[in-house]
Amino acid sequence: MSRTYKIGFIGCGNMGSAMIGGVLGGMVAKREEIVASCRGGATAQRIRDQFGINCVTDNLVSADSDIVIIAVKPYQFSTILPQIREVISADQIIVSVAAGLTIQKIEEGLMTIDVAGKLKVVRAMPNTPALVGEAMTAIAPNNYMTDEDIKKVLEIFRSFGRAEVVPEDMMNVVTGVSGSSPAYIYMLIESMADAAVSEGMRREDAYTFAAQAVLGAAKMVLETGMQPGELKDSVCSPAGTTIEGVLALEEAGFRAAVAGGVRVSIKKAKEMS
Repeated sequence: MSRTYKIGFIGCGNMGSAMIGGVLGGMVAKREEIVASCRGGATAQRIRDQFGINCVTDNLVSADSDIVIIAVKPYQFSTILPQIREVISADQIIVSVAAGLTIQKIEEGLMTIDVAGKLKVVRAMPNTPALVGEAMTAIAPNNYMTDEDIKKVLEIFRSFGRAEVVPEDMMNVVTGVSGSSPAYIYMLIESMADAAVSEGMRREDAYTFAAQAVLGAAKMVLETGMQPGELKDSVCSPAGTTIEGVLALEEAGFRAAVAGGVRVSIKKAKEMS
């Protein structure tokens, strides 16, 4: 661990909890350097017991944090931003993980005379595999973020998966290709397992075989540097079983259906923005 800094979390739902676990596991910050805000006392106690960090029930964790991560639903921002804007400073980094909420809207919600034109804001889009340390996160920093600031934020998100910097105008695309797509992969795994079950395999085994196949295939794309089309061709032996399956999927419009789902998600993200 090369350095530490104080991190404040507003929101301790599934995503907030996954991020806290990643930060602690990756030794990005020590327990005493993390404070979290929860809506209820019972949740606060659960977070204290689970992670051994300080957890409170107000949103003023931002007053003494170098980085403030707001991990709540988009509709809650209109309540939270007015609560914290009087205690933040231009030295802090504000990170939002809310889908569809632009940097400009966050800046406007936090703007005071003291920080006018100087506020450091990052828009982030992780996905639910953060819960198992395999998130894909895009971050879009505003113009006041320095290279060192961006490095700190990437370190946080890389503690529970992969993270890359993208321009903000690509965040809606990120929503479709990685934010929403785990649901599509779950549907794929379920469909593969259903077919195996119909041929006599136990469902628990079918899920294991299908899920591991998806995991391994994804790892091949990430680690070999080969294009997905090349990897597909390498599995398709002449007159073999795989090419028959591929042709059946093509005839059923598999590619178009997947691409259509991603594009609809992107369109909805743009509407939300």
